[in-house]
Amino acid sequence: MSIRSRLFATVALPVLSASLMIQPAFADSLTAPFEVAQEGEGQPSPEELLLKRKQRQAEEESQGQAEEQQPQAEEQQTPRKKRQQQAEEQPAAEESAPQQAEEEAPRRKKRQQQAEEQPAAEESAPQQAEEEAPRRKKRQQQAEEQQPAAEEGAPQQAEEQEPTRKRRQQQAEEQQQTDEQRAAEQPGAEPEGGTTVEQPATEAPAEQTGEGEQQPVPGAEPPATAEQQGEQPAGQPAPEVVDERSTEERQKIAEDPAASDDTVVLPVERGAAVLDSDKDADIAGGNQSRETRRKQREELRAKQESVEVPTDDASAQAAIPAEAREEIPQKIEAVLSEEGERVEEAPTFTVPQTTNIINNTVINNTVNNTTVNNTTENNVTEVRVVEEVDDRVILGVGDRIFVRGDDRPRLRRNSEESFYETLPRGRVRETIVRPGGYRIVTIYNEYGDILTRTRVDRGGEEYVMMYAPEYEEDRPTIVDVGYDLPPMRLSIPVDEYIVDVAEDPDRDYYEFLSEPPVEPVERVYTIDEVRHSARLRDKVRRIDLDTITFATGSAEVSMSQAKTMRNVAEAMNKVLEKDPGETFFIEGHTDAVGADQSNLVLSDERAESVAVLLTEVYGIPAENLVTQGYGERFLKIRTDGPEQENRRVTIRRVTPLVRPVAQR
Repeated sequence: MSIRSRLFATVALPVLSASLMIQPAFADSLTAPFEVAQEGEGQPSPEELLLKRKQRQAEEESQGQAEEQQPQAEEQQTPRKKRQQQAEEQPAAEESAPQQAEEEAPRRKKRQQQAEEQPAAEESAPQQAEEEAPRRKKRQQQAEEQQPAAEEGAPQQAEEQEPTRKRRQQQAEEQQQTDEQRAAEQPGAEPEGGTTVEQPATEAPAEQTGEGEQQPVPGAEPPATAEQQGEQPAGQPAPEVVDERSTEERQKIAEDPAASDDTVVLPVERGAAVLDSDKDADIAGGNQSRETRRKQREELRAKQESVEVPTDDASAQAAIPAEAREEIPQKIEAVLSEEGERVEEAPTFTVPQTTNIINNTVINNTVNNTTVNNTTENNVTEVRVVEEVDDRVILGVGDRIFVRGDDRPRLRRNSEESFYETLPRGRVRETIVRPGGYRIVTIYNEYGDILTRTRVDRGGEEYVMMYAPEYEEDRPTIVDVGYDLPPMRLSIPVDEYIVDVAEDPDRDYYEFLSEPPVEPVERVYTIDEVRHSARLRDKVRRIDLDTITFATGSAEVSMSQAKTMRNVAEAMNKVLEKDPGETFFIEGHTDAVGADQSNLVLSDERAESVAVLLTEVYGIPAENLVTQGYGERFLKIRTDGPEQENRRVTIRRVTPLVRPVAQR
């Protein structure tokens, strides 16, 4: 084969092939059949409307990619012409200087071999082929080891999203190096490679599309994460929980938790504790912690002969003084009319610096209440920034990490107008104007925590969505209020506290979402206190969307699964028709496979994907949804291996926790 032929085979032919393959790939993705929630009579279903929007977005992205690739092709044209000219001149040079041809032959052979191994790299940088060959070969080998299924199943998509994959892969490599260094520093650490868990090839994730304010939509494809790669976090193992109770005994407790002081667990194989605060306690101290909490519940029951479950939201908030409720309308009006200074761009909030979260050894009353309170007061812990991933920040305190996302891009999406004003004491007022003329006004403190959120209709009618008084006393910026509360005693059957959509698809979800908290609410809490306290979230019931079956490492919600949320979404809309000020809390979770940091980001993306689906498909306003990812912290099934039931999203109605009731 002549040099010209080899150059055409290794450089020009892959370029032409890629250009021919990209368009059919987009066409197939847009015309692929989707299951829809129901067949309308001449009217498109919500899922079909979303599909049309996705098609338009894909066309716009395709056009944008074509425009981006054109300058790159022009940049590559000059080196190709130069190489072609050299190929045409080479035969003459060989005829006039045979000795030089013999000397050049090994180098030509080397270049040919490199071209065959790295054709894609030569397309983007032919002049650097010899210099970059070792590093490209290493990256190619890593990619083949980590994502064989993704490369086999979607080659066209891999070509379209190569820059995103490289960025995610680099982050994964850096995280793996950090974990290996930590493991090497600990006595008895597992040797390199010893923490890898092989994943089934069918569970390889796709890449995320879009950055910045481009939020994941139902069907959007998420980034590769540690949950897929099989990285395991370094650190001391959690104390083992050995539950020797039989399935029948666990089932009996689940049917009547009020009759027992033991930790209530799911009556299934390897079932974890039902309450998230109990899960935290299990992580902290294993069986010893369970025994401590059992004694505390026993003492609590001795003081309270019977535990009365609130009958409605008002009875749940009976402890809140009436005067506090009465003064709220005036305070809200003052906030709305307060003069502020308008700013051109969305402000950047300050990262919280202190917290009362110490570590996982003292959490949610695993020791005596008095000791917990004294300890937290005397040991306010500093918060450190561990990593920033797009619009998310991973914070660390003690031996725990958690993720803080930014809901503002999701809330501003599809709005007619949005603007910001600075207020005294470091506060910021955000105003979002929705189609139809109603406004969403949110007051943030300097850390981005929501102080108040109000919906103001076109006619001036106000609906309080979130409200909590500002705290004047000096306290940490991030607070777990669970330290101030005793261990929770669940007093209703588990199947009335948790609903699994897959097991009970025909349930009356409106009635379930209308149920009050399962125990009294001491005061009105901020939504960020709800985010950071498992003990506080335990007060309200939850719906586990176990019909949304996330693949390993994926935050994608397929259109065929969107229909499984229809009954829940319709119930949420019915709740909002009665009171537009309701707030739903959406939690994202992962299984225990992978590094903590990557799983935190992935779980937050899962919660956000479901929130976007609820808004785009079912019309639930974005401002009524709050999202938070918890990674692998609250497993439903106690296992370190891959587990579908742990990759889930949960929905809670938290309205009674974040505002006084009877505002409407």
